[in-house]
Amino acid sequence: MSITENKIQVGSLEWFYREAVPTGRSELLPVLLLHGLPSQSYSWRNIMPALAKQGTRAIAPDWIGFGFSSKPDKRDFAYTPDAFLTALEGFLKSIELERFSLVVQGFLGSVGLQYALRHPEQIANITILNTPISTQAKLPWKIQQMGLPFAGDMITQDPLLVDRTLEGGCRYVITEEHLNIYRKPFLKSSAAGRSLLATIRNLQLRSAMTEIDNGFKELHQEILILWGMIDPWLPINIAQYFVNSLEKGSLIKLNNVGHYPQEHYHETILEDLLPFVRVKDSN
Repeated sequence: MSITENKIQVGSLEWFYREAVPTGRSELLPVLLLHGLPSQSYSWRNIMPALAKQGTRAIAPDWIGFGFSSKPDKRDFAYTPDAFLTALEGFLKSIELERFSLVVQGFLGSVGLQYALRHPEQIANITILNTPISTQAKLPWKIQQMGLPFAGDMITQDPLLVDRTLEGGCRYVITEEHLNIYRKPFLKSSAAGRSLLATIRNLQLRSAMTEIDNGFKELHQEILILWGMIDPWLPINIAQYFVNSLEKGSLIKLNNVGHYPQEHYHETILEDLLPFVRVKDSN
């Protein structure tokens, strides 16, 4: 199954998104996949075709400010969780995605979890891959540096920050072919760096984690947590604490896997993800 690249205008914002569509009619609900920092929807390239092959439509947008979506000035877009949530709501309405399985990963994936708490009627189930999900989670120094006064302005203009962050989080080498895609927005315009800088400065991680910590205790959806055990930034105890607080949650530990599990270990992820999101549309 091939992945298509699409753009859609939603108000003043242009969203870029990748999509893999099943052949023929399918009774299964679609899946929305949300990436983390400083990544883009390309990170789901090995997951999406397998979803479509089983009859599950897969949609992966680039967050506003990232990848090939709009990168508005901070005066026009606040780059706060609430700003991302409002934009995401508009995007989902525009592509007429009403009910779906949600898959999130990384810093910014937490915004997807906040969306689930605020729109539970849209969410069939949730899969979490190495995402901040507890007040114990901290923004790693490697990412904090990108938001520092003066230094952050320079760091975020260096396209190689993508290599250092993705490979540092993975703990594995990413081939030049793939790094070229990740770097491309930073090579095209300084706006990519400015958007990253604004996002890190406005991530409001502490308040977001409090909302997630409290809200998910009341959520009734089934939740699957797939956790890379050698993540240098988010230790396993965060996932263990979180799953223990859930009504319906399961945790699968992925040995020798880092912060971006989908980058190198898609086959392992798909063993559990495919059956989990195989949910029939009740309409």
